[in-house]
Amino acid sequence: MDLTEQKVYFDSAEFEQLYHYDGPLGAFCGREGSKFYLWAPTAQAVLLRLYKDGHLGGAYQMEKMASIGQGVWCWETKQDLNGIYYDYQLTVNGINYETADPYAKAAGVNGERSMVIDLASTDPIGWSEDTAPAQSTETIIYETHVKDFSWDPASGVQPRWRGKYLAFCEEKTTLNGKGVAPTCLNYMKSLGVTHVQLMPVYDFGSVNEMAAADEYNWGYDPVNYNVPEGSYSTDPYHGQVRIRELKRAIQSLHKNGFRVIMDVVYNHTYHLESCLFKTVPWYFYRQTADGGASNGSGCGNELATERSMCARYILDSVLYWAEEYHIDGFRFDLMGLMDVALMEQIRSALDARWGKDEKLLYGEPWGGGTSNPRKGTQLGHKGNLHRLPSSVGAFCDVTRDMIKGSTMSAADAGIINGGYIVADIFDCCLRAWAFDNNRFHVETPGQTICYLSCHDDWTLWDKLILTLDEQGKRFIEPCEKVLAANKLGAALIFGCQGRPFILSGEEFGRTKLGLRNSYNATSSLNQLDWSRSVRFSGLVDYYKGLIALRKQLPALCDKSKAAFDRILRAKDLGRNFAGFLLNNQGSDSRWDQILLLYNVSAEPQNFSCPEGTWEVLLDAESSFRWQKPEAVKGSLKLSPVSAMYIGRKKGK
Repeated sequence: MDLTEQKVYFDSAEFEQLYHYDGPLGAFCGREGSKFYLWAPTAQAVLLRLYKDGHLGGAYQMEKMASIGQGVWCWETKQDLNGIYYDYQLTVNGINYETADPYAKAAGVNGERSMVIDLASTDPIGWSEDTAPAQSTETIIYETHVKDFSWDPASGVQPRWRGKYLAFCEEKTTLNGKGVAPTCLNYMKSLGVTHVQLMPVYDFGSVNEMAAADEYNWGYDPVNYNVPEGSYSTDPYHGQVRIRELKRAIQSLHKNGFRVIMDVVYNHTYHLESCLFKTVPWYFYRQTADGGASNGSGCGNELATERSMCARYILDSVLYWAEEYHIDGFRFDLMGLMDVALMEQIRSALDARWGKDEKLLYGEPWGGGTSNPRKGTQLGHKGNLHRLPSSVGAFCDVTRDMIKGSTMSAADAGIINGGYIVADIFDCCLRAWAFDNNRFHVETPGQTICYLSCHDDWTLWDKLILTLDEQGKRFIEPCEKVLAANKLGAALIFGCQGRPFILSGEEFGRTKLGLRNSYNATSSLNQLDWSRSVRFSGLVDYYKGLIALRKQLPALCDKSKAAFDRILRAKDLGRNFAGFLLNNQGSDSRWDQILLLYNVSAEPQNFSCPEGTWEVLLDAESSFRWQKPEAVKGSLKLSPVSAMYIGRKKGK
């Protein structure tokens, strides 16, 4: 059949009835022997090839696999093949394909050969006792990249571990090893974040694991979905090393109080001719009307998540990472290409295994181009947020762009760099859009990821420099005007009821010198410059205070549908000035009401304090006023481009 006919057949109920399979897939080994299962329903023959090495030498043994029904091929032996590498040769319509195993759990260098692995042998000491820290009163997500995190020579991480998984295992690092300013894991603990979101750590294709150590990429180009990336390990040539070292990193993060979120890219693969394609040509990919590759990802291909065996593959993969690596949450890249039914399956399966909402799920509610899913498929984009389970979240680009300006234009400005705020509109941001609104329709504030910057597009600092620094785009040095706008932006985000999200280094003015898309730039440009955490210590302290204060404010931490009613009043106090009164009642709350005041003008603003005993919790100078609260009454003065939070003492 031609590609058009094949597309129709793969989308048909007949194909699913004949070939959907729920049994074991992948390679399994143990003292009783080893078994290999491969789903390849369109193949006429499958040859298993075994190797002693992960990339050198030819196969020492080749075995014809047997078809056992439902499109599955199998071979078994009484030998324990733990540590042996393998791949497959398939014959499909007269064409031979050589491929790794899509269900591989380990691989050799660059992921070209799969590896049979006894996963228990990769567990670090104490792994069976490893558990995630208890849920915090609030979720504060900190996005980082394994290499960025510790590549800076000033990070204090030992040279062999810089840019590696094991950097997350060094607990007391300081700037240049001088024992004063904390860095890396030590620094994150002092900051107060609760969740660490790791940019892709599965095996990706854009970095040659055999090349120089300073090769760089973000990693949004999957090759082996269930195998850790080898370039972040100390030895990419032996497949068990990367597994053990990633587990050690997660174990260390858990021990130090962080939950771990994995950034996953189930919307496309590095190349169209991936191991998925070579195993069942075209089945795992959406196709255009003429049978070509649909490109909703903008990367040349997209996965057909609505096809049952593709959905099973993704669900199995998520559950595998959660089970084997103790991952606590998943951030879905281009979730707008994932179908709603699959996201429901994932949510339900995680809840059934670990408890309701124990695993955090959220993603980008958009795609990267025009998608062509099977007719009737509902995709997880912004227009369908109301169709997703209420505990599947989404990044809120509406709030992001309202505060700092569009990510599509360097010159476009928002509230903090353009100069005015409309209270009734920003009221939607504060409520995290948790009501029927056409711009971002979610059921609860817990679905909304509130953020100003992430790995994509300009860093917050660079965006503010590009829009505010009239004296020559000074990315490196502190700029008072930009510092004020950055603090105000942080106070706005941390005043929203959604889940706050920070790009690592945002809190010390992280810069990429104005480069918008640094996905394949140098390691030195992308790395966290740990010296800035000292030079911008005032900004760091402001974020620290916001995070610590936020955890004490039920009005902002409430993620239920009732949170909607906590915002009692939103008031325009002039074109550049707005205030928001919130019900902050809670068993541990020191203040029964809080008032959030925002001045976006270049002039100070006066405000009459409401009746009652009020205390300053935060102002332009410090976000730690709440530690030694100062009672206020009468007229308050807000500094230019600043925020002030005040709280009414309980019973006063």
